[in-house]
Amino acid sequence: MIEEPRPAGRERWLPAIAAVFVTSLIVSNIIAVKLFSAGPFFLPAGTIVFPISYIFGDVLTEVYGYARARQVIWIGFACNLFAVVVILISIHLPPASIWDLLGTPAESQKAFAAIFSFAPRILAASFIAYLAGEFLNSFILAKMKIATRGRYLWTRTIGSTLVGQLADSAIFISLAFAGVVPGNGILALVISQWLVKSAYEAVATPLTYGAVNFLKRAEKLDYFDYDTNFSPIVWRTQARPEGE
Repeated sequence: MIEEPRPAGRERWLPAIAAVFVTSLIVSNIIAVKLFSAGPFFLPAGTIVFPISYIFGDVLTEVYGYARARQVIWIGFACNLFAVVVILISIHLPPASIWDLLGTPAESQKAFAAIFSFAPRILAASFIAYLAGEFLNSFILAKMKIATRGRYLWTRTIGSTLVGQLADSAIFISLAFAGVVPGNGILALVISQWLVKSAYEAVATPLTYGAVNFLKRAEKLDYFDYDTNFSPIVWRTQARPEGE
């Protein structure tokens, strides 16, 4: 079977990229309740997945432009909110009499609630930090792409992540643990998460290069956000495509 030529700008791979972005975001929030040790650092398990959303956020902005990335960021927010609502509803459903996962239905219900419950303060901090971090990451990458005329991809993927992850970590840790953890402890948590997540992005740079180069060739797209409205609350796309 011969495939007909695909018109430029069809964005055939965009749904897959968006799906990975949203999935990594939701999975990271679900497993974040688990804490693990990494040398001198204590980190939530979500750290192993959440940076993937930044990597794919970089890919979205680099290939499809800030406006498309903005849409996917809001889709991710909505999907995460939906997941939280469904999980909270499931916690309050009465346990079945035959549910003996941990001995008795009551014990099983208690364990389920302990793992999947969301403290309102933690949840609000997570949502605010996500939006601030993702939009900063995308905005800075788009601006740096124009400033570098599309060269030196590593400078904008790492540079945008340094700013976005710093904002994400600082906002989340501050809102979630202020008054609970001493000030120097909050600073230590912010720095440790920021360093680990940023290092993750730096190590993954070759993968980011491969994904970006593949998508630019496959999609015949290379957006430069010269005329884009960078407001985070605008839905429509305005980025101007420019060929390689």
